[in-house]
Amino acid sequence: MRPLGTPQQLARTVSEALRRAILTGELRAGELYSVSALAAELGVSRTPTREAVLALAEAGLVTVARNRGFRVVRPSADQIADIFAVRLLLEVPAAGAVARLADPALLRALNAELAGMRAAARARDEPSFVLADRAFHDLVLGAAGNPVLAAVVAGLREGIVSLGSSTAGRSRSLRAIADEHVPIRVALAAGDAAGAERAMHEHLTRTRDLLVAQAHVRARG
Repeated sequence: MRPLGTPQQLARTVSEALRRAILTGELRAGELYSVSALAAELGVSRTPTREAVLALAEAGLVTVARNRGFRVVRPSADQIADIFAVRLLLEVPAAGAVARLADPALLRALNAELAGMRAAARARDEPSFVLADRAFHDLVLGAAGNPVLAAVVAGLREGIVSLGSSTAGRSRSLRAIADEHVPIRVALAAGDAAGAERAMHEHLTRTRDLLVAQAHVRARG
């Protein structure tokens, strides 16, 4: 029989599955989860699941409760603000650089993700929306041609992964979030570097401001 993979490969696979579950809201911040129960659900042993949870704890995504399980971490208002401060420094000029390329293949891919966001918004399917939203930003960053930049931003987003698109239904709708991506796509198609930077800046700052405000509300709780 063909082996399923080494323990290290299994741990990475489980880690990716847990990250996706956190991103889409399947695993919710603050709730206590059992490593054994998750291992059974994923069809793997407890060892790679435990290793995956420890890796997520090192990344700051979860906290481990000894002999009890783990909880997904919800970032504070200050952490959110700090993360977006760096994202603005990186993603805004990246959008401008990409606008100068005017790659038709990129524009088609961005259209597909926008269509995915809109379809998910109509279906009120937030997990699918979150994935399409992230893919849109990944496409822009990837087109900038700097893998280090893409990796750094991916790491920054890990710090707020448990928030998903949690302004939806609270501060704005999924449709409104999707609409904020349209000016970015339009500016990129027009080769308008300044417009792309402005649209990306407006989208990120609006998201930051809403998430920070919600974090303050939670803290006053």
